[in-house]
Amino acid sequence: MKDFKNDPRFAGIEPFKTKIWLSSPTMHGDEQKWVDEAIQTNWVSTVGENIDAIEKEVADYIGVKYAVALSCGTAALHLATRLAAEKLYGQARPDAGTLAGHRVFCSDTTFDASINPVAYEDGEAVFIDTEYDTWNMSPEALRKAFELYPEVRLVVVAHLYGTPGKMEEIKAICDEHDALIIEDAAESLGAKYRLNGRWVETGTLGGYNCISFNGNKIITGSAGGMFLTDSLEDANKVRKWSTQSREAAPWYQHEEIGYNYRMSNIIAGIVRGQLPYLEEHINQKRAIWERYEEGLKDLPVKMNPWDRENSIPNFWLSCMIINEDAMAPMVRGEQDYLYVSEPGKSSPQEILDAISAFGTEGRPIWKPMHMQPIYRTHAFITAEGNGRGKSNAYIEGTGADVGADIFRRGLCLPSDNKMTPEQQDRIIEIIHRCFR
Repeated sequence: MKDFKNDPRFAGIEPFKTKIWLSSPTMHGDEQKWVDEAIQTNWVSTVGENIDAIEKEVADYIGVKYAVALSCGTAALHLATRLAAEKLYGQARPDAGTLAGHRVFCSDTTFDASINPVAYEDGEAVFIDTEYDTWNMSPEALRKAFELYPEVRLVVVAHLYGTPGKMEEIKAICDEHDALIIEDAAESLGAKYRLNGRWVETGTLGGYNCISFNGNKIITGSAGGMFLTDSLEDANKVRKWSTQSREAAPWYQHEEIGYNYRMSNIIAGIVRGQLPYLEEHINQKRAIWERYEEGLKDLPVKMNPWDRENSIPNFWLSCMIINEDAMAPMVRGEQDYLYVSEPGKSSPQEILDAISAFGTEGRPIWKPMHMQPIYRTHAFITAEGNGRGKSNAYIEGTGADVGADIFRRGLCLPSDNKMTPEQQDRIIEIIHRCFR
């Protein structure tokens, strides 16, 4: 890392006395009340009043009939994937996944927790490229994917950084092909989308919907997640699977593979104390995004976009992307990187190193799944068709790869809702000086 503190461009900027995090938990005190009650009443297992309360409160807030509290968002995604696969392909043998021999269309620019459950169930993920308008799954690429793989019946859609994707178009395409949707709303709790003229919450837009309460999310339990549905049958099945698939017998009896995926009543107590502050957190996150937009408007950058007519993000993470003509040279390996400073230009890694040198945490954009070493043999579909093997020594241009472009030029900015406007102004100033 460069010595930014002695770089003349950053003269006069003082390091932060305490670190400014990307997005850390924000506690209010109510959490302790419900955790203490669970301990004092001895309900410290995977049942208890806190679990019952948050399942009802979250279901009511989001607008679904049932919510099932689970150990993490990944557990919710796994059971949603298994449930959808059983609906499509039937029950698998205990030693086989429910997606064995089947492909699944998946968001490409997302965290791997969206995708790994497909592998858990022996399926093959086919990655659908991103679009610039929302940084989410491209409807055009999805339509092209169905042309290439018309047999696919399952689609996993994630809402990146709390911004809803173009769900009306995606749902219409899936309906045309009789395909089910798993909605990964892990990052978008509290975000809204206008579907067929009516505003609804994310977490209601698929047949199988999931949210997360991980430590960095807008509402946290330190861990935890939920499966959301309007189907009592599906809710009951997820409850059964998440408790090792115990049957209604006086002894331990099992007719299906099960998992230890239920949420602890202690974690539920933290979530219970957090939920009343969801709207406050959203408002704080939006104010951060808007301060960045205003403070960076004179630079050759743009903030992470959203469909202002049909969506209201929860603004979980504020991100920016550098204009192509303002990109300084930068390359990334698998675990390291190299960049060069140029007057009037900068790069994501230079900015991340600069803010880190003064005590602030940022992060690269999520690396697209089709670029991950573990999934490099999997199909990747762009709006133009097959996205693999597009380089050509004899034809100029290599075809669109929107996700890779956003990863190359973008970064996640410090978005902690405990950051003060004055602290954010200093971060904005550091970013400005990176372009000097």
